[in-house]
This record gives sequence, structure tokens and C-alpha cells, in this order.
Amino acid sequence: MAINQSKEANTEAYPLYWPEHRPRTDKHRRERSRFRINFGAACSQLAAELQRLGAREVILSTNVPLRNDGVPYASARPPEDPGAAVYFTYKKNKMCFACDRWDRVQDNIQAIRHTIAALRGVARWGTGDMMEAAFKGFTALPAPSAIRTWWEVLGILPGLRPTRAAVEDIYRRLRSQYHPDKGGDPVKFHELQEAYDQAMREAA
Repeated sequence: MAINQSKEANTEAYPLYWPEHRPRTDKHRRERSRFRINFGAACSQLAAELQRLGAREVILSTNVPLRNDGVPYASARPPEDPGAAVYFTYKKNKMCFACDRWDRVQDNIQAIRHTIAALRGVARWGTGDMMEAAFKGFTALPAPSAIRTWWEVLGILPGLRPTRAAVEDIYRRLRSQYHPDKGGDPVKFHELQEAYDQAMREAA
């Protein structure tokens, strides 16, 4: 099974199309994994695991630009955002597995592969309905009907160009309020992360 690198169903192979409502790992919390694998091997092993699962319409999305033959450009630098997300159809359901815990793209792809392999193990050692229940947590959620601008999320008046320090202050306050580990809303936390990134790019 080849992993599709084209755009399909509003999902892009490049750049990274992170699933809506899925929280991101803070950059300073990413770690170096113990995986010893290169990008090509990680993609091949993931494709094989998805084939064993019976997945269809597979799209692997990362920030790694690829040549037409699916090989990364030799001169390409490792992307700043190492996240990876794989979208596929499983028994007529749209699924998504995403990982950005590790600091290399290939390691996040490998982590996704191991997760899918573990869920397949549930079917081997448990029952089919146990695997179906486990997979429900990875159902791809639809995009929200209306996406708020970064200034709406941060509570900044339209047209104002805040300083980076002001953005940082607002972000820290809202981050503490929305963080899932503190009982916050994962959807609002993800929205905040996206708004913060955009605001910092446009801040004075």
C-alpha cells in the first residue's frame, strides 16, 4: 500500500494538516525518542501496518516536502514542527492518528505505527468489539463551521498590532485557563495554540 501524498477531502499531505480539536504538544515538552529509524523506513512500516488493518484512502500529512517519487529532498532541513498525522478510512469511518510528542518527524510516524499495531493486538487477544471501541477515540472530527480569527480568540480589538510581550501575557493567562491537564476545554486549547502562533508572527 502506498501512502497518498496528494490533497484529498480537505486533507493535505504537505504541509502538515493537524486534526481539528486535537491539542498540540508544547515545543519545550517534545523529547528525543529511542526509535532508530529514518523517514523512508517509518513511512514504509506505517503503510504495511495500515494494509494489515485494512485501511483505505490513506494520507500521511507532515511538514516534510517530498519529491514526486515520495523521497524527501536531500537539501531539506528538518521541519520546525515535527508533527505527523495519518488519515484513512476504516470500515467506512474516517479515522485520524496524530502525534507530535517526539522531536523528529520519523519518530512521530513510528509512534503512530506502534499505536495502530497495539490496537490490532486488541483484536487478536481480545474481541472485535473491544477494538472497535478503542478505535472510536480516533474518529476524524469535522472542521468547525466557523473559525475565529486570532484576535478574536485572544480578545484583541481588530486592527490593533499588539507587542510580542502583550501576546505572551494574554497567552499565558488563557493557556492556564484552557489547558486540558487543568480541566480546560481541549478544543479551546487547540484554538488558542493556533491563535498564539499566528499572533506572534504578526506582533510588533
